[in-house]
Amino acid sequence: QVQLVESGGGLVQPGGSLRLSCAASGSIPNFNIMGWYRQAPGKQREMVASISMDGLRNTADSMKGRFAISRDNSKNTIYLQMASLRPEDTAVYYCNFYTTRYEVWGQGTRVTVSS
Repeated sequence: QVQLVESGGGLVQPGGSLRLSCAASGSIPNFNIMGWYRQAPGKQREMVASISMDGLRNTADSMKGRFAISRDNSKNTIYLQMASLRPEDTAVYYCNFYTTRYEVWGQGTRVTVSS
């Protein structure tokens, strides 16, 4: 199985930037898609962005231009670079690891955008 460790969350002022990281370890399948989801208080979890091993990206329309996902396959790690953060970006951000046989969720890292 795969284990995920997220890092990089915290408190940031509106307009600021933050970078999240998610490292996968364990038995890594040759095919996988990793991504970020978020869940704001009182709201459903929503997809932020995902990236395949060969670099194909899918980013939620509302976050295009502000959020960028990338990955380093040599480290089995993905990153989410967030810019121009808004109070409505406040949420717990979860890393997701998807294969055709199973998916794994990280514990989540909290991002708070507030002055």
